[in-house]
Amino acid sequence: MAFRRVERALASGGGFTLLEIMMVMVLVLIILGISTVFFSSMLPSQNLNAAGRELSAMLRFARLLAKTNGETRTVFVDLETGRYGIEGVQTRRIPQGITVKITDALEGEITRGRYSISFSESGQVTWERITLSAGKRILSIELDPVLGAVVLRN
Repeated sequence: MAFRRVERALASGGGFTLLEIMMVMVLVLIILGISTVFFSSMLPSQNLNAAGRELSAMLRFARLLAKTNGETRTVFVDLETGRYGIEGVQTRRIPQGITVKITDALEGEITRGRYSISFSESGQVTWERITLSAGKRILSIELDPVLGAVVLRN
């Protein structure tokens, strides 16, 4: 049996040149760079939204615990250390870059120290507003004294 040698001529225009590959890589890097800048500018606002949702959820949980167990529950916000939580249950940290300000019906605006919000056995609370801000974005959490509701506003 004799083997035949088959020769094929390569097409002269096949494949990509190094210059074409480099141009595509540069375009991909430019698009990635622009999209990174776009998405990184959205990150602080997402941190603010997440912090607002977590804090309002903790306030709602404290109200639920107070009504369920029939005892007063206190949520603290430590403006110096950036921690908040339900006393004796759970604590959390406020993310970096977010400032907290509390407006009390009697004391006015509070920006330093440790502040306590107490939910009674019936779930009622005095009027307070917790304001979270990051850059130009502001988010406020209001506590309704009549209903005991926690309202998150942009």
